[in-house]
Amino acid sequence: MVITGIGPVTPIGVGLKPFWHGLLAQKSAIKRLARFEVEHCKAKHSAEITDFTPEMYFQPHKLKRLDRYGQFALVSAKLALDDAGLVPNEFTDELSSRAGVIFGTALGGISDAEAEHAKYLERGPKAVDRSLALQIFGGAAHSNIAIEYGFTGVSTTNSNSCASGNVALGEAFRSIRSGHLDLAVVGAAESSIAPLTFSAFDNIATMSRWDGEPAEHACRPFDAQRDGFVMGEGACSFVMEELSAAKRRGAAIYAEVCGFSHNNEAYHMTTPRPGGELVRRVMAEAMREAKVNVHDVAYINPHGSSTKLNDFNEALAICDLFGNHARSLAISGTKAYTGHALGAASALEAACCILAISRGFIPPTLHYSASEPELAALGLDFVPNQGREAKPKVCLNNAFGFGGINSCVALAAID
Repeated sequence: MVITGIGPVTPIGVGLKPFWHGLLAQKSAIKRLARFEVEHCKAKHSAEITDFTPEMYFQPHKLKRLDRYGQFALVSAKLALDDAGLVPNEFTDELSSRAGVIFGTALGGISDAEAEHAKYLERGPKAVDRSLALQIFGGAAHSNIAIEYGFTGVSTTNSNSCASGNVALGEAFRSIRSGHLDLAVVGAAESSIAPLTFSAFDNIATMSRWDGEPAEHACRPFDAQRDGFVMGEGACSFVMEELSAAKRRGAAIYAEVCGFSHNNEAYHMTTPRPGGELVRRVMAEAMREAKVNVHDVAYINPHGSSTKLNDFNEALAICDLFGNHARSLAISGTKAYTGHALGAASALEAACCILAISRGFIPPTLHYSASEPELAALGLDFVPNQGREAKPKVCLNNAFGFGGINSCVALAAID
């Protein structure tokens, strides 16, 4: 199953070309949060999308029925389909019935729900926008995409926390492989930078409390000074189709999705199981399905959340699985660019892997100085601060989430 279209909506760029230029620029989008007051919070930073103008994409009558989450999802789907050279409204009924939408999100339409709740408290039930009932559920994204393009095949949204994007890619891969679909718009969206949600994450002390300069140093994966993630937002969709079908229509192919696995640590809602055994297993299973060995893998985009335990556990698991080859891997935590877009994070990071394969640039781990002694002793290459030209043949995209969810997608170049 191959990727023939990419549609990023991210803090470093909206659209494939701006996103690519954002990666090459090697600058972070993290700033002090400006959307609402955060004086009451210990976390102060976020990665907001500041150049997204929904009026560019939607007519007023449609725009009023879409919250920011739905807007991100629909725009990313359109960008991916355009990039793939597809005109869905010209599909035959048969082709539309074989096309589906497989999406992921952690919190769906929660940010607009917060805003409507404030209106409810201030002015009562009649003040609540009646569209909220159609926006708040996570499945609104895939439903709106399916309606927009007339796709009547398998459509679903998973909510596997911060692994949701990877799980969507894996489910699309399996749906096409099993013959249930010929083509899928697959991805994830998140718009959760809102007072209630931000405060909740702040209260459980999972977000960075950095309050120094520069602001973007709040997110520094694998660095000794890391102290938590930075909330981001965004979406990324892909067009995935079967290889022979893509070749028949002369599609440009970015990369192949060749393996997927996910599991649950069954240990704790926020703390990883010590030692990283289940993380090791999820990577090994994705590689087994992809029919690749440790020496085939050249690049890993890790979960790299910039939290103490998660980063260290993931590094241990990589060393355990890859042995001596672990020190030859390029491992870059790209959340330092975009923040942690929760359910959409691994979709953004899959785009980084796919572009590394197809365009030959591995982005760096920004804001990295040095790891603590225990992590530094592992000798891993975190591609510090400066990206490099390389065309990895096989990449792994890792994503882990609250509830002990682990996931890994294997991606490869097409010969």
